[in-house]
Amino acid sequence: MTRSGTTNPLPLPPVAPEVFASAVESLTTRLRGRLDAAVEALTAAPVTAEDGTFAVRCGQDALVTLAPDPSGTVTDTEQAHCTCLLAPRCLHRAAVLGACPIAVTEPARPVVIAPSVLSGPGAAAEPTGAVPPTEPDCSAGPNRRAGADRSPEPDRPTDGIRPTEHVSTTERVRLAEPDHLAGPGPGTGPEPARASADAPTEPTAAQIRAASGLWTAAAAVLSAGTAGTGAVLEAELLRAAHTARLTGLHRAEAAALSVVRCLRTTRDPYSPGRLTELVTALRELLLAAHLLKAGDPEPALIGAVRRNHRPDGSLRLYGVCREPVIGADDLGGVVTHLIDDDGRWYTLRDVQPGGPARARRAGTALVAIRSFLSDHFRVSRGGLIISGATVSPEGRLLAERGVRATFAAGRPWSEAAPATVFARPLAESTAVRFPASLVGDLGGAGDHEGTGDPEGVGYARPLIGCDVEIAATDGEDLLVRELPCGGDAFADGRPNPGAPFRLAPAHSHPALAHSANFRRLGARPGLRIRVLGRLDPDRVTTLRALAVGPVPGTEATLRLPDDWRGRADLGYDVLLSDHFPPDIPSPSPPSPSTSPGFSSWAAPSADSPLWRVRRLVELAVTGGRRIAAESTRGNDHEGHAAVLRRSGLVTGSDLITALGAVAGRRSLDVFGRHSGADPDQYATRWLATAVYLAAAEANLRHGTWPGHEHADTDTDTDTDTDTDTSVDTDDSRSIDS
Repeated sequence: MTRSGTTNPLPLPPVAPEVFASAVESLTTRLRGRLDAAVEALTAAPVTAEDGTFAVRCGQDALVTLAPDPSGTVTDTEQAHCTCLLAPRCLHRAAVLGACPIAVTEPARPVVIAPSVLSGPGAAAEPTGAVPPTEPDCSAGPNRRAGADRSPEPDRPTDGIRPTEHVSTTERVRLAEPDHLAGPGPGTGPEPARASADAPTEPTAAQIRAASGLWTAAAAVLSAGTAGTGAVLEAELLRAAHTARLTGLHRAEAAALSVVRCLRTTRDPYSPGRLTELVTALRELLLAAHLLKAGDPEPALIGAVRRNHRPDGSLRLYGVCREPVIGADDLGGVVTHLIDDDGRWYTLRDVQPGGPARARRAGTALVAIRSFLSDHFRVSRGGLIISGATVSPEGRLLAERGVRATFAAGRPWSEAAPATVFARPLAESTAVRFPASLVGDLGGAGDHEGTGDPEGVGYARPLIGCDVEIAATDGEDLLVRELPCGGDAFADGRPNPGAPFRLAPAHSHPALAHSANFRRLGARPGLRIRVLGRLDPDRVTTLRALAVGPVPGTEATLRLPDDWRGRADLGYDVLLSDHFPPDIPSPSPPSPSTSPGFSSWAAPSADSPLWRVRRLVELAVTGGRRIAAESTRGNDHEGHAAVLRRSGLVTGSDLITALGAVAGRRSLDVFGRHSGADPDQYATRWLATAVYLAAAEANLRHGTWPGHEHADTDTDTDTDTDTDTSVDTDDSRSIDS
């Protein structure tokens, strides 16, 4: 179990949350105080595996044995044994279980939060014409319903939300994809009889108690911070998550498990920090628990467990590109993106421990789907015909029993279904992925317009494509301008490019070809290329490029080999001098109406004062309540609040001031002694600040993409968030009012 960098570690099996929580609960108070040190001491303990059983030597007289079930997970307390005299209520057994990863459960879709969730009592009314969400079509056409009936996992609940015609006070905090925030128009709602039968009901008493337990455990974690959250607080949160699972609170349980995983990753010195993910997970957990314990009847807050599905008939898929994957815990591999004739996206995923070296090799590694054997390069340039396909909720093709795959011919980008990806302006695509609303987890949301699947269940997130002209370089990034869409864009000579934006490499690791290819592309300003990638949710006006190809109708573009099928995967295929045209015209002069200048445009959010709000939100998560209180004492905090107020972010200024005041507040008992702080009030104030920050940043991303105009917001990115937000330090209901 040694860490990566010393010897190859032998990973321990995952453990169900309730197993670790039970082991910690059985410890005495004295042993609980020693649990964190015991877990840390196990980083150098030897691990042996034989016949599916793992053994960890914790001392001369202590040997902990883990016997996972056939799924490879420790799901029962009887599957963990120790040879010491105190077993099973011993420190060794609890420490080993604490060192094991948390078992993965089915994820719930992310919460999509409209900016009006921040509105006060005076702005709680829904806009005129607002229509509640209708029941998502779980079948997604004739293929999905029949496939779900043949699922090999009949004991898992189906995915979906019950239809409703009742608009609750938190209808604006609902389960939806970013491109489907608005409900259907008039006359398209559910039938009255069905709506009355499936009208949303308030959470049960057991669910409210489970949500209250989650809130208490999460508030304790927030008060302690990552530095003070040890195995005991993790166990309390896992126990609350297990209780939520038993009562059917799937969304809250998934958020709690995400918090625990992020806590462990953030404290691990051998893993890259994931503070942003931890803040997002903790915000979603507290928000869901806060609304549920208040008895909100919104079905979206309950969540749903998704399952694999089997489409009817055969799938005819075409390869699009390969994407290298370098993840935490020394993971590496490749994801091959495919698409069918209807524009639905699928993926073939091959990610295992091995890091960047394996990510580089996986681009040409063999891929097996039952008896079918090929390699990722051939699949990405060709296609597949799959019968009896099993598809995960994220669109991943699974090699389950009964699946048969056959290699088929592929198509160039200009002929295959991906041609529709390049048929609309980039601003329209960004409006779908960065709407004027707050998305709880952009990584789980996707754009599924035109796929016939309103909720996007069962299909991968589509990639974004556009034709661009390279104008300049900025470090590793390329400054480009979008070319007009359509086949006649070059009919009248040189088109007038649109507003500028950035192309950034998906990975900068030297083991991959991204950086080298970007250097060669940047050395040829004026070159026109077709780009396929995904938006960067953390950087405004930035597209992470995965693959490039030639632009039809122009000579100033790439000239790729025939066997590449008209595209180059930037992470694997190396662009050479022969792949570029000999004469490249100079870049088109920028239009004053669309490109006032790269120097003034390059970083539209660099001067945004929102970093002052994010600094306090993240500091409260890492250092806990005490560090948050210390950071707000002095002139610096007052200066930050003054800058926010002068910038028009009045609500942001009030929120960080209120958060600092609550963090440093201590109540007194009848004898005048400090009786400790109120974690509920502090968690409520932090949650209000975190939700405000996420909404403001979402609006910033939404409004800074070139060519995009807000349909329902003002030009000021903080207008919606700031003018409708009320600050009530002592009222925890201000968040959902």
